[in-house]
Amino acid sequence: MIYDIAIVGAGPAGSTCAALCAGAGLRTLLLDRARFPREKVCGDCLNPSCWPLFDRLGVSEAVLALPHARMRSVEFIGRDGRTLALPLPAHDRGEIAVSRALLDEVLLRRAATLGAEVRQGALVSSVTREWQLQTADEVFTARHLVAADGRNSTVARLLGLQPSARRDRIGLQTHAPDRIGFAGKVALQFLPRGYAGIAAIGGGQLNLCLVARGPHLDELKQWAATRFDLPPEQVWRSMTPLTRRPIPPRHGTLLLVGDAARVVEPFTGEGISYALASGALAADCLIGDRLADYAEAHAALYRGRLWVNRLAKAAVLSPRLSSALLAVARLRPSLLGYLTAKVVGGGRTAGGPPVESATPRR
Repeated sequence: MIYDIAIVGAGPAGSTCAALCAGAGLRTLLLDRARFPREKVCGDCLNPSCWPLFDRLGVSEAVLALPHARMRSVEFIGRDGRTLALPLPAHDRGEIAVSRALLDEVLLRRAATLGAEVRQGALVSSVTREWQLQTADEVFTARHLVAADGRNSTVARLLGLQPSARRDRIGLQTHAPDRIGFAGKVALQFLPRGYAGIAAIGGGQLNLCLVARGPHLDELKQWAATRFDLPPEQVWRSMTPLTRRPIPPRHGTLLLVGDAARVVEPFTGEGISYALASGALAADCLIGDRLADYAEAHAALYRGRLWVNRLAKAAVLSPRLSSALLAVARLRPSLLGYLTAKVVGGGRTAGGPPVESATPRR
């Protein structure tokens, strides 16, 4: 069989693209090296921009049925321990936090329900330009290929597209019991050697993320162990690089989505919404045979917003800068409120009808 679309990577970007393509009647193959459910290094926060896309996929109720926490406030904690807290929008479609293992399985199942052929535990070992993909057990051929396999994309590496990246910072993430009553909050805490992101995710659990240069990670882990009463055997998952140069999102009939195309600094909680939006955009271009429009439309997703991420990155990398910004923000809280509103105010959606309304083309 020759598939219309082969998608490598079944995270939010890949599963969204697969669900929409399959729902429109395209013969869709979805491959992932892991077996679901699987954990993923992530802050677990869902920006309000996600809800229109969940509606389109028909999974909003399923997402809300998962253990989750509604975010009522965001806290910025300086090196001196002083805290500046800002309220988040208090409505049903506001910011929530939910485990990526649970969320990604919901999206993967939706893609399968709509007709995508799913292969789990399928590591792609070679790719030819005719879009013939080799795994350990099978060979697949497709007319179009979508790389949705993250910042260390196997597809990009095999095709010689992966840029070099500085691995000067490393991200660590774990889940732990909420023993400090953190429910309803997400916090960014600046530390002398890096930063910590903390969010309640429901079910009495916290998501803990640490970012630092390699030599300082043990120091941050010790801080986290003391602060959150973690056992010595606590398991941390790691992620690197945190940034790299973007890859042009279209190469003929190959489209890159999510972090495979452009890595967003993991400080503002927008990664999942960008993944969903880029996956939906790729599906729209594939369904409508508008591949020529993809690169410009992809750039428009990010236009005018990346300055927020760059500012957050600069604050995290420079403790002095972050302390100065917080000092200013305490005097003028409207400035930090503006930044927060830019993040949680939505405004980036890939529109279109619910997937159920698509007319099958088989």
